[in-house]
Amino acid sequence: MNWNSHEFIWIDWVIIVVGILAVTWAVWRSIQKDKRLQQGANSEDYLFGKGEPWYIIGAAIFAANIGSEHLVGLAGTGAKSGVGMAHWEMQGWMILILGWLFVPFYQLMNVKLGKIITMPDFLKYRYTPATGSWLSIITLIAYVLTKVSVTAFTGGIFMESLLGLPFWFGAIGLIVLTGIFTVLGGMKGVMTLSAIQTPILIIGSFLVLFLGLSALGAGSISDGWTHMIEYAKTLNIGTDGVAHGTNHMFHFETGDPMYDDYPGFWVFIGASIIGFWYWCTDQHIVQRVLGQRKGESSEEVMRRARRGTIAAGYFKILPVFMFLIPGMIAAALSARPESGFVLDNPDTAFGSMVKFVLPAGVKGIVTIGFISALVASLAAFFNSCATLFTEDFYKPMFKDKSEATYVLVGRIATIVVVILGIVWIPIMQSLGSLYDYLQGIQSLLAPAMVAVFALGIFSKKITPKAGETAMIVGFIIGMVRLLTNILTNTGKDVMSGWYWECTAWFWQTNWLIFEIWLLVFLIVLMVVVLMVVVSFFTPAPTAKQIEAITFTDDYKTLIKQSWNKWDVITSIGVVVLCALFYIYFW
Repeated sequence: MNWNSHEFIWIDWVIIVVGILAVTWAVWRSIQKDKRLQQGANSEDYLFGKGEPWYIIGAAIFAANIGSEHLVGLAGTGAKSGVGMAHWEMQGWMILILGWLFVPFYQLMNVKLGKIITMPDFLKYRYTPATGSWLSIITLIAYVLTKVSVTAFTGGIFMESLLGLPFWFGAIGLIVLTGIFTVLGGMKGVMTLSAIQTPILIIGSFLVLFLGLSALGAGSISDGWTHMIEYAKTLNIGTDGVAHGTNHMFHFETGDPMYDDYPGFWVFIGASIIGFWYWCTDQHIVQRVLGQRKGESSEEVMRRARRGTIAAGYFKILPVFMFLIPGMIAAALSARPESGFVLDNPDTAFGSMVKFVLPAGVKGIVTIGFISALVASLAAFFNSCATLFTEDFYKPMFKDKSEATYVLVGRIATIVVVILGIVWIPIMQSLGSLYDYLQGIQSLLAPAMVAVFALGIFSKKITPKAGETAMIVGFIIGMVRLLTNILTNTGKDVMSGWYWECTAWFWQTNWLIFEIWLLVFLIVLMVVVLMVVVSFFTPAPTAKQIEAITFTDDYKTLIKQSWNKWDVITSIGVVVLCALFYIYFW
């Protein structure tokens, strides 16, 4: 038997089948410990799960973030553009903001309301019911445009490159498998699968990293790293014939071909805006830290949640080394004909590396982790869809239905979102490379979220109608920009007519810069215009709104009671590691 085969052999397939059965059994066994989760006795348990240990929370947050867009898009971007996209991955420090500042708000609301809240709940109480409904609509649209469509598309590519399955077989098969898993498992199943696949995913990816570097360096990992960096320096050639390189994260020179994608410090600010929205206000992330056991104090919930986010902060540093760097290794290997490694499509970089560098048997084990990661990530979106639609639309209109009915409605809503996501795939393919598309869409949605959540929490004077208006205006502006992107081939086509000539500043502006200016506009709108003008015609926030969900002394006291020095030390460790990465790849 050829253990060094560059293709899957019989032992890999045996391991994949046995491994999938073993993982299924482990998840099912975990679910059986609390049958109410799958029987629908309590829809909140099904949708949110119960309080889990901090290490499970950390693994679940990490797993929810890792999806096929990493296995395909991040590795592919590494092969094409080097480390520039690492800005969106070096967000470990941003997760700390969730644990230290936002969890106390969400948890105190849980206590006051007597139930686990959704993010729309937060906005309903801070602003108006319509604001929360708009967030639900925006979030569900975001899932269609980014989560489901991107995950299905890239999952199909990954299955095709790794297992040789036809694209649509892999994409649809992944969705069907995830759907079955989500229906049977709920959030408990997602959390359990996350805990199982996280170590496999991490170990397997680092095996690809180190064995890939060894192959590139003729047996030496350090030489392989040097060769990878030196090759990256020869790429990204400008019109002047100068190689600007892909080995650094910031591109300051306008003559640099990658300046438009990563324009100086703008890229860091833009990535941080998206990170704030994603890590602190996105339902499918936040709901992983809100589970609470019966009789458990708020201090314990916050302590467990914070430590879970700290663990996730360390985990979040890893994807750059798990996926992006292997993509860079794949590009460097393919540039050496004597290596025997061929990379026809950058998006297949990671799957091709798995087959090329891992020995037989190990390929099968690692593949199990990857499939589990894809299912866990997509299942997280499915659960979030069910949660948002059920809790924020269906329950308020139909209050006397059974818990089983609420769960069923959530599942139907998820199916609709999935179908729309699949239909959107052809349009998505026309809007540029995968990661550019993904981050571009998020840049259109994030500013409104950031402005409304941040000012709602930290300002006592923002009026309810100001928040509602800013949410609607920000969303409409973002969707208009998306429509122009579709019509103009993301601003590349020459458009004639007075409208296009007068609005070129709007639809041709770099998406990162557009995102930043949209956020500034919305903040000014809320603070200067709406807070002043609207206040004359609409009520100010009530005392209850201010007390419950703004940064008051009660929150400060609650935060102080829930941490110790090790929470501070480990949090600083996350920040230091992120800073060191930025310094190295400046």
